[in-house]
Amino acid sequence: MEILFVIGRILFGGFFFLTGINHLTKSDGLIGYAAAMGVPLPRLAVLGSGVVLLLAGIGIVLGIYPSIALVLVLVFLLPVTFTMHRFWNHTDDTLKMNDQINFMKNMALIGATIMLLTLPLEWVYSVITL
Repeated sequence: MEILFVIGRILFGGFFFLTGINHLTKSDGLIGYAAAMGVPLPRLAVLGSGVVLLLAGIGIVLGIYPSIALVLVLVFLLPVTFTMHRFWNHTDDTLKMNDQINFMKNMALIGATIMLLTLPLEWVYSVITL
């Protein structure tokens, strides 16, 4: 079962790591979208969240302070889910569906993150635990 947990960590943490890379390497489009959604200081928000996602992803994959890494995931997901994916505000069916899918995906990720926070922090094959 330990190997399944490690595989899950790689998949889960890798998602956030790659999302962080995307925030930093494809920031122009994301900054424009954030600005259109009314995010204050959109450049700082996108680049800052990219760093948060990178740190969270690395922490989860390698088991470096996993509790802090998981809190970073929540710090990103909670505000983003409710500010960037407000599907209930759309009148266009395609936009509404796209944001509803992303909203529900984020809610599932929030649930998984909360569940991981309840596990003992002595994760197998971890570098540093707290």
